[in-house]
This record gives sequence, C-alpha cells and structure tokens, in this order.
Amino acid sequence: MDVFIVDASTYDEVQQQLLKFRDNIKIVNTYKPNSEPAAVGGELDAAHKANSTENGVSGGANGAKVGGTSNQSCGSGPPAVSVVTFSTELEYLGGIEDPQVEETTVGFAIVINGHSLVHCLHPQMERLFLDVVMQCKAVICCRVTPLQKALVVELVKKSKHAVTLAIGDGANDVSMIKAAHIGVGISGEEGMQAVLASDYSIAQFRFLERLLLVHGRWSYYRMCSFLRYFFNKNFAFTLCHFWYAFFCGFSAQTVFDPMYISVYNLFYTSLPVLAVGIFDQDVNDKNSIQYPQLYKPGHMNLFFNKKEFFRSALSGCFVSIILCFIAYGTYNDAATPNGQGLSDYMLFCSATAAILVIVNTAQIAMDTQYWTVFNHIMIWGSLAFYFVADNFYNYVFNGPYVGSLTKAMGSANFWFATVLIVIMCVLPVLAYRFYFVDVFPTLSDRVRLKQRLAQVRSRQSQDVLRTPSARRARRSIRSGYAFAHQEGFGRLITSGKIMRKLPNAEFTIPNIMNKLNMSNSTKESNRNPPNTAATQEGSSGSSGGRAPIQDLDTINL
Repeated sequence: MDVFIVDASTYDEVQQQLLKFRDNIKIVNTYKPNSEPAAVGGELDAAHKANSTENGVSGGANGAKVGGTSNQSCGSGPPAVSVVTFSTELEYLGGIEDPQVEETTVGFAIVINGHSLVHCLHPQMERLFLDVVMQCKAVICCRVTPLQKALVVELVKKSKHAVTLAIGDGANDVSMIKAAHIGVGISGEEGMQAVLASDYSIAQFRFLERLLLVHGRWSYYRMCSFLRYFFNKNFAFTLCHFWYAFFCGFSAQTVFDPMYISVYNLFYTSLPVLAVGIFDQDVNDKNSIQYPQLYKPGHMNLFFNKKEFFRSALSGCFVSIILCFIAYGTYNDAATPNGQGLSDYMLFCSATAAILVIVNTAQIAMDTQYWTVFNHIMIWGSLAFYFVADNFYNYVFNGPYVGSLTKAMGSANFWFATVLIVIMCVLPVLAYRFYFVDVFPTLSDRVRLKQRLAQVRSRQSQDVLRTPSARRARRSIRSGYAFAHQEGFGRLITSGKIMRKLPNAEFTIPNIMNKLNMSNSTKESNRNPPNTAATQEGSSGSSGGRAPIQDLDTINL
C-alpha cells in the first residue's frame, strides 16, 4: 500500500504535492503492473477469489519502506518515487477448502489535513484533487470541520454521480450525514444527534458490514425482483386488450370485467409480489458476508437496468400473445360434448382472466428463491382468493359475469387451455435460465449451488444418524430372568450393597454368619463326641466351603 501525505499550508505547495502524487501513481502503474491472481481450484472461479481477497481481513504490516520503490522489470528501471510503502498480506478463507494467500494489486492511500483540504476544495484545484483521490483505495481527512466533510461528499456526488454513504456518531457529523445519499448514525457516547439525522442507526461500527453486505444487498435484490415482476404482469395484462382489438374491430371493448380491471393490481396480484419484496433472498446471510463480491452487482446495476426492463416487457408481451390467441382459439366456435355452445364473449373473458392470474402465480413461484410460510400463504392464498372473490362478487352483488367462470371451469377446454398456456409461458423462461446458469453461471449462482449442496449433505447426515424407530428403546428397570435375555440385578441384590443398615451394631452379617457356624459345629459335636478334632475340621471345612452368599439369600428371604 502506497501512502501519500498532503500536509502543505499554501495553495501552491498543495498543488505541487498533488501533481507529484499523480505522477507517482502513473509511474507505479506503469512499472509495477497488477499481478494476476493465481488460479485456485474449487467451487468458485479464480476471478471471484481474487476480488474477494481484496475485501478480506488484512494482516499486520510486515514492514515499511520509505523512498524509491524497487521493481524488477525488463528494460530501463523506474525512476524514484517518494512514497511510503507498506507491505501487507491478505488472507481470505471464505469457506474454500484449500485456502491460499494471494497477492493483491497495487493500492494507494492519501492522508490530508484540514488546512490542506481548504485549498483542495478550491474550484480550480478540486478537479486535480478528485483525479488523485479516485485512484486511491483509502482517503483519510484528519482535523477537518463539519462543513469540509459535507463538501467532500458533495464533490463526489457532483463529479462522479455515485451513491454515497456517510457514517458518524457525533453532532459534527450531521452535515456530512445529511449531504450523503444514505446516512448511518452510531448511537454512542457523543449523543443522539447523528442518529436523529441519519437514515439508519446502528449500535456499533462493526455492524456496518452486516448492514451493507446482508440487509443492503437483500433490499436491492428484492426491489429489483419486485420491479421486474411488476412490469411483467402489467405488460401481460395490458397488451391483452391490444391483441383483442384486432378481433373486436378496435371498438375499445375490454377483454376483462371492469371490476377485474379495478382490483387486478390491488388484490389479485399484490400479495405475491409483496412476499417477494419482503422475504425473498437468493443467498443466506452467512454466504453474503463470506463472499463480499456478491455486493458488486449493486454497484453496476446488474439486477435492474434498461436491459432487464426490456426483457421484462418482452416477457409480458409474449405471455399476452400466448394467452390471448390460445384462449380465443379455444373458445371460438367451441362446444361441449352435450352440444352446448362455448363461443361466448363473457365465457372467453372469464377464462382469460382466470388463466392470467394462474400464469402470474406460476411465474412468481418460479422466481421465489426463499420460501417461508408467509410466501406460501400469500402466493397460493392469492390464487384461491381470486376464485372466491369472483364468485362472491358475481353471485352476491349480481355482477354481469355471473356463472361464466363456473361454466368455464366445468368444461375440459378450460383446463386444457390452462395447462397449455402455463407450460408455454413458463417453459421458455426455465430453458433460458437453466442454459445460462449451466453455461455462464454468475457468482450468486455458484454460491447458491454450494449452499444447496451443503443443505443436501446435512439432510443426508441426519438421515444416517436417525434411528429406524421413532420410539426410543428404554432399558427395563425390572429383573425378569424368565422374560429377558439379560442377567438382571440379582447379583446386586444378593451382594448386600443396597440393603438398609440395622441400628443394632451386633446384628450384622459377619456376626450372624459366625453364630450360624458356631451352632452348626455344636450340633456336629453332640452327634459325634469321640471324634472331636475331626468334627471340628469337618465343620470348619464345611463352613469354609459354603458360599456366604447362600446364607445371605436365606437371611434376605
């Protein structure tokens, strides 16, 4: 990182420093070309990895070099450049399995104080100042007044026509926050003036990352999806009258019921697009922060521009052609198997209106990337609400189209035309998207694929760990030798470890066993008085060979 310092106090000195810095930037860009990022295998391409590396977390400065920059290039050596060069290493893991430290392109930074900034904002020097700062990655203005902060923001807005964001935490940042397109206030120890003057308020500066990369990107994506779908459905709705004019002699006769025209955008197609504008997200919050290059389409207006507008208009025009001509051909000189005629104006209008709502619902369901309970309720509920509301209006309030939709739905022509029109309207869009996602995938497509693969792996791992039976096996606490294949708790019971101790100290198991042995020896001695020694040996041997656990069983019983 090459750092330029502007600290002059007069107009001429500031101009000389800026001219010198501009020449130095040209020299560095000429003799030190941008290094190409190394190709790294993985799920994301090398261009994305190189760009995301620039937005990674920078490590500490490994060293500083003041004076001329040394370069190794073919030909003559570069002239001396009086800049301060900090060598840094950037490492961006980004969830890639094989993280590597990549080299970034040459960057510049400029530091300017308030006294020099007064001359830089002069009308005759602001162009030179802007040329220098626009080639720098960071511009630090220190010791400046609140008015100078606002003037810097106004200079960028006026000259570059860029969307600016200003963030501050004190009263001296209010003018800068108001001058920017988007103002962010930090509620801290310096009061609430910045928060009250801002558009968004955060508690800490570190929350700015999530505010921009997650919520800001989601808001831009949702708004663009909202606009594309809005133009698509309205072009399909409006152009049906244009195509029908060729069959009605341009008599200004409408295709739809006047009530349907009034509430088409208010009730029938409003909730699905609101669900997309509020809840939809193509990439989750974790991947949005992990891959900051996903924010780049917002800078370039890739999600909604003139190209996307005309694409939505052409899609709506295609839907209107398919809808109007197929529906007209279905009910022109048509009849039921019973001989009832279906060639009716009101029947054709009711069927066309119902199929249009179904096609719009299918398209918004296809465009929804993130499904929630509210999305299901709003999308499918809006479709069901149309049929309920149409019958309620015509039967309860005696509408002019009473019974038309019911009769149309009772014939096979309606359902065949509905399936055919929906397939013909949705299939080209699906083919177009599948082709470009497979052949020319964008960064969001790659991240979305990685996200779905992770979800599939997690579900498979949960299925493997899941037991065959939902009922957990419980170990029986009873000891049933005849009804179980386990040994039970017989040994524990007969060991005496769980027996309650008696209060009498003499009434213990060893004393009882000794008394029993003495009683047995006494009986044997009374039976055989001559053989006293043998009797004692036999009694001792029998007492020693007898298992004490049997006596314990007898006592327990």
